[in-house]
Amino acid sequence: MEDNYKHKGLRKKLAEIVKNKGILNSAVLEAIETVPRHLFFSDSAFAYIHAYDDKAFPIGSGQTISQPYTVALQTELLELNSGEKVLEIGTGSGYQTAVLACFGVKIYSIERVKTLYDKTRVLMAKLKIQAKLFYGDGYLGLPTFAPFDKIIATAGAPSIPPALLQQLKIGGIMVIPVGEGSEQIMKRIIKKSENEYVTEEHGVCRFVPMLEKRVEEK
Repeated sequence: MEDNYKHKGLRKKLAEIVKNKGILNSAVLEAIETVPRHLFFSDSAFAYIHAYDDKAFPIGSGQTISQPYTVALQTELLELNSGEKVLEIGTGSGYQTAVLACFGVKIYSIERVKTLYDKTRVLMAKLKIQAKLFYGDGYLGLPTFAPFDKIIATAGAPSIPPALLQQLKIGGIMVIPVGEGSEQIMKRIIKKSENEYVTEEHGVCRFVPMLEKRVEEK
């Protein structure tokens, strides 16, 4: 679990790269510079070489650790405030979760791949990252803990899950990649009332698909 001066220097460069790509929120840039991304890779040798490249990489079970720029973009679009309740769909490696935790929010995160859920839960405990992790179907959200101030999805959905819209607080924001196939459109949805939403588009992105009504045991 080493995090040395070289790692910190590489993170500083990564934050600069992300800034040059258009991320302006200073708190988001600080989070990118703070979170030790190399600890979220399954292969430590691979992490030593690639952890601070601005690229997505496979982490097993058909999942990926997201590109740092994409993590920064989704985080910036959420407009987080300390103390807010945030639902994350797709815990994955936990890297995005760790970035969210830098904002002092209450995180509820769902992962559908059991092996990944088990592994990430152990890592989060070691890193003392405060987040409530759940194994289950992200399409269903977590109605028991709703409503949420913010919702973020880290997998591509063919359409916006109605359950997630229902669990978003009025005035809340959801950031979710939407589209079928290998590319999606990053969308930000602002809930104005129970039946009124404003939707913005924030460019093309690439995520693994969010699979409906399915959880993985392996």
